[in-house]
Amino acid sequence: MFLCYNKMSFAIKLTLKQALPIASRSSIILQNVYNYSSKATSQDNFYNNFTDWETLSKKKKVSKAMRAYLERAKEHDEFMKKQQFEYNIGKRHLANMMGEDPETFTQKDVDRAVEYLFPSGIYDRAARPLMKPPEEVFPARKAAEFDEAGWPHHFLFYTGKPNFFKLLYDITENIQDLYKYGDKVIRKKEVTDEKLLLNITGSVWLTKDQLEQLLVETVTDLEYDNFKLAMDRLVSLPHSHIYKDFIEKFRKPLATQRFALEIPKPSYDENGNAFVTTYECLRKKARGDVTIKSPGTGKITINGQDLTYFEDTQSREQVIFPLIFTGMQDKVDIVCNIEGGGPSGQSGAIRWGIAWGLRSFVDKDMLEAMQLAGLLTRDHRRRERKKPGQPGARKKPTWKRR
Repeated sequence: MFLCYNKMSFAIKLTLKQALPIASRSSIILQNVYNYSSKATSQDNFYNNFTDWETLSKKKKVSKAMRAYLERAKEHDEFMKKQQFEYNIGKRHLANMMGEDPETFTQKDVDRAVEYLFPSGIYDRAARPLMKPPEEVFPARKAAEFDEAGWPHHFLFYTGKPNFFKLLYDITENIQDLYKYGDKVIRKKEVTDEKLLLNITGSVWLTKDQLEQLLVETVTDLEYDNFKLAMDRLVSLPHSHIYKDFIEKFRKPLATQRFALEIPKPSYDENGNAFVTTYECLRKKARGDVTIKSPGTGKITINGQDLTYFEDTQSREQVIFPLIFTGMQDKVDIVCNIEGGGPSGQSGAIRWGIAWGLRSFVDKDMLEAMQLAGLLTRDHRRRERKKPGQPGARKKPTWKRR
């Protein structure tokens, strides 16, 4: 018994000498070993003391990658705080200029004030002056993808684009689940209700820039094409309505609600007939107004004349195209006053005015179809000016060698 006990004490001492560093071979450890040999009940205390000592002596090491990320995150937070501070000051100044209370001055009021104080004739909305919160102006920053020791959180971290490839992985998983669900439906001989089928008309996939903003990663053209192919395959499956929420997250509507909000209500004359007048119908140098009366017989009046006001057939087709597209050619009367420009500009201005006024007399589905056909989009093209030193806007002088 004594011999076995000595062997066990020697084994414990040898294990401690191998496991602990040289600095840990102190009298405290030896004293714990001797306490263990003299008192059997102190065995748990020894291991507890050993564990506590190991936890206290072990220092957490932060990797270089994590340290660099923390420094960048600190700089980003300081930058955003500065931008938020400047935005709040600018909003208060803007509210004071507009004579309103800065405490109740909303972002909608900011946009309205900027549009009033800084009018711009630039057609592209992105080029006009604006004042938005910093989180909307500056792109979102990607969170840390690894812990303090440098181990990555995401299982696709080493692909370089974990969010994008995780999206493709999810699409594949959903496709396989739909295959299994379809086989189950076939075995049970069930019939899918047509009302549950997924309808994605009137919407398109997110653009490449919008997808990059959503994933907070850069995506190449080839990867974006692969994403659309995979999503099209998912949508084409019979039971894709199961993942409707997942699919709609990557689609955007074409016909937005702003048209429904801006549609004017028809006015009524003394005879009870509804009419809508659209002013500022512009195209090139032509300017005019269009009035649509309902009900009507399809009569078109342009500056007191009928459709023969335009001598060429192309201009006449431009005028009647919105009526034919919506099926309203025999249901409304059109009265137009137009001046300036030539036949092409005047017919284009009348076409836009008729289409813009017909919004009050068509349903939502037809409104979306008009939007897809481009009838509700104003043509801002103008004749390019002649450049000095050359015969035209683009034409250059003929070069001769001799």
